[in-house]
Amino acid sequence: MQILQFLSYFLIVSQFFHFSHADVGTAAQYSPPYLPTACYGDDQSQFPSSNLFAAAGDGIWDNGASCGRQYLVRCISASQPGTCAPDQTIQVKIVDYAPTALSSSSAQSATIVLSETAFGAVANIAVDSINIEFQQ
Repeated sequence: MQILQFLSYFLIVSQFFHFSHADVGTAAQYSPPYLPTACYGDDQSQFPSSNLFAAAGDGIWDNGASCGRQYLVRCISASQPGTCAPDQTIQVKIVDYAPTALSSSSAQSATIVLSETAFGAVANIAVDSINIEFQQ
């Protein structure tokens, strides 16, 4: 009976804690031209119509396995206060590998390099990089 009480208590208390499954990293932005890409070459149809896409940095590239993956991305902070768009989360598709992308990134060694449209959806585009929370 004590075990049942303990389990009941544990389940009730655990409801008050939020466990996040997201990772934290950095995001930069890159500009056109976006083709060709490491994932799909010159195929224009690779880009979502929303233009919310990204290039994977070394940390998530996974030898190309990240191509086509979808990530939820949210700006959590930046060097300049007020940079992040409040309560804004976007979904991006990985279409390229950042170190070999035709256009250079606004910041080196970013976890994810967002298209101009994607970066502008979560942050002020005047900054080079932001801290993000991201989840596949």
